Amino acid sequence: MSYSTTGLLALLVHVIVNYDVIRNAHYQKGTPAADSYRGMILAVILFYIADILWGIFYDARLVTLTTADTVFYFLAMAATVFMWTRYVFLYLKLNGKLMQLLSIAGWMFLILVALVLFLNIFAPLMFWFDPSGNYHGGMMRSILLGLQVLMFLSTSVYVFVVAHKAEKVIKRHYKAIGSFGLTMTVMVSLQILYPLLPMYSMGCLLSVCILHTFVVGDMKEDRRRELEEMLAREQRQKLELGSARHLAYTDSLTGVKNTHAYVETEKHLDERIAEGSIREFGVVVFDMNGLKQVNDTQGHEAGDRYIQEACRMICRQFQHSPVYRIGGDEFVALLEGEDYRNRKILISAFETHVEMNMHSGKAVVASGLAIFRPGQDNSYRRVFERADQRMYDRKGALKAM
Repeated sequence: MSYSTTGLLALLVHVIVNYDVIRNAHYQKGTPAADSYRGMILAVILFYIADILWGIFYDARLVTLTTADTVFYFLAMAATVFMWTRYVFLYLKLNGKLMQLLSIAGWMFLILVALVLFLNIFAPLMFWFDPSGNYHGGMMRSILLGLQVLMFLSTSVYVFVVAHKAEKVIKRHYKAIGSFGLTMTVMVSLQILYPLLPMYSMGCLLSVCILHTFVVGDMKEDRRRELEEMLAREQRQKLELGSARHLAYTDSLTGVKNTHAYVETEKHLDERIAEGSIREFGVVVFDMNGLKQVNDTQGHEAGDRYIQEACRMICRQFQHSPVYRIGGDEFVALLEGEDYRNRKILISAFETHVEMNMHSGKAVVASGLAIFRPGQDNSYRRVFERADQRMYDRKGALKAM
């Protein structure tokens, strides 16, 4: 049981150390390198399970189960090596020939192990058990472990050489990968010499702990930066959309809301009226007197200035209410809250201001106010029409002065 105890402890430590990698969603749907790293962590778990079961079955001399588990053991080992080669290739992003060979070697090793295990059914190339139930390693076992030693060692040497030219943070990554390879080189070599000791499991545990210490922290930091950049992009997009919406709903000449904004507001008010969620609001309709004469006698630039002057006068008087330009010389103000409560004072002051303008040659604007009557008005349009009629009445009165 001592063999299985070592594997069990290795499995527990492995799961504790890599719990965030096993469970965390950003490793499941992250970069290709993160996906490969998580795949390697899961492959190592399968290897530990196979190693633990092997010790239990072997001690109990359950040859059939031990044989099946030995096949599982070597397949899990091959999957671990394959995922390691994928991870190194994707994580370091090196384009050297050795890295390309390493990626190819991972596939070849996985296929070779599967093929040898299949042939082992007919001839003891990888392993066999004698009549007493004792395990014996075959020639291909030593060859395949030797190939791993060659892969781990050559990768480590190459990565350490490249690390000298790398930046500080990247150099840490290279050294972590190199240390992983050297540790596995030593432990796989010992596994060749001592086939009945769990050297491979110990090597996996030490190597993965090295990677977790030096690399996973950086991966988390990279992920944090990615999230910050994503949030910053979303914020920029919101600002851009907000800016675009502002431009789309703003009258370019006067700076107040335009017809598009007015139509949306009218629709929203109709919804609130239908729901019964609004009880009071007022509508003031404005129409400029004399704009056509200004355009005809002084030109359209003077006419634009006349419109801007009239708009400023409306906005100053109804400064707590949204103002809309709904036509060439027409404006609407929607009164709620403080302006609604003070509507009589505001409209009276505005009319007085207009009458003073008539004598000073400034903008003359007719206005008409109407308020929403709950239970009688079933739409915004009915309120607007009353205000519009009062505006025309006022327009006629101004012309008569």
